[in-house]
Amino acid sequence: MTTPLEVEPGRGDPEAVLQGMRKIEGRSLGQIAWMRLKRDKVAIVGFVVIVLLILMAILAPLIVKAIGHPPNEFNQDLIDTQGGTLAPLGRFGGMSWDHPFGVEPVNGRDLMSRVIYGSRISLLIAFFATLLSVTIGTVMGIVSGFFGGWVDALISRLMDVFLAFPLLVFAIALAGVIPDDAFGLQGDSLRIVLLIFIIGFFNWPYIGRIVRGQTISLREREFVDAARSLGARRPYILFTELLPNLVAPILVYSTLLIPTNILFEAALSFLGVGVRAPTATWGGMLSDAVTFYTMPHFMLWPGLAIFITVLAFNLFGDGLRDALDPRSR
Repeated sequence: MTTPLEVEPGRGDPEAVLQGMRKIEGRSLGQIAWMRLKRDKVAIVGFVVIVLLILMAILAPLIVKAIGHPPNEFNQDLIDTQGGTLAPLGRFGGMSWDHPFGVEPVNGRDLMSRVIYGSRISLLIAFFATLLSVTIGTVMGIVSGFFGGWVDALISRLMDVFLAFPLLVFAIALAGVIPDDAFGLQGDSLRIVLLIFIIGFFNWPYIGRIVRGQTISLREREFVDAARSLGARRPYILFTELLPNLVAPILVYSTLLIPTNILFEAALSFLGVGVRAPTATWGGMLSDAVTFYTMPHFMLWPGLAIFITVLAFNLFGDGLRDALDPRSR
């Protein structure tokens, strides 16, 4: 039998042992994900572009005021009315220091101001439609995956019905028959709320199926069995044990769903059932540009704005998915 080792004063102190060395600290899952995300330069660039787009949308009135050309202000002096072409005067659609993006044919409205204001409509509808889809899809998916049985069968068939629904045709029909004054709203407010409802409510099955599959996998894990053995009730298990473990796929899918909703809103505005003129939207600007197909610069700027926005969200979403995946290197 051996005697315990003698420990000199101060030698057993961890601070004394680690003197001159960095203090070892554990990292949370969020810190590990952030370290991975920082190493993905492409995702960071996408995130920076997203932040700039959001700031541009929020500060649109101030930016346009600094530019000095409201989005709906006509500039007939910049249009060739004498020659009868109604095209912008000057080269490249009337591009100048006062109008960096040029002006619209016929009426001479500043394209840069309209692109900036159009970002407000597109991002607003995309964000809130995504929030609605994620909320409904998460609740339905976690309930379906956790309870199983007839509940799972009922919600799964409901998802199949929504997925088979001709959403674009329904959106065109519904947006076309709703009057300009309904539900206590009117004008642009009514149109925005209607588009948010159509896009958000009918897209929830996509994220619902993802959450359902993840929930089926998580409900058999040890920590869920431990919570049951300690007498935890179902609501506690659903929203305290399961939901935090679903945050990562929900966040990733949300970043990938936002650009899809931006494209869908642009498509509806392009078809003439979105927010009505003269309110500036990217899809509406593209729809107006079709008439002037001989002037490609007219559709260049709204099309480029949609392209950059969708690309930025997709790049950031792809990087976020890799950062939150514990199996990635």
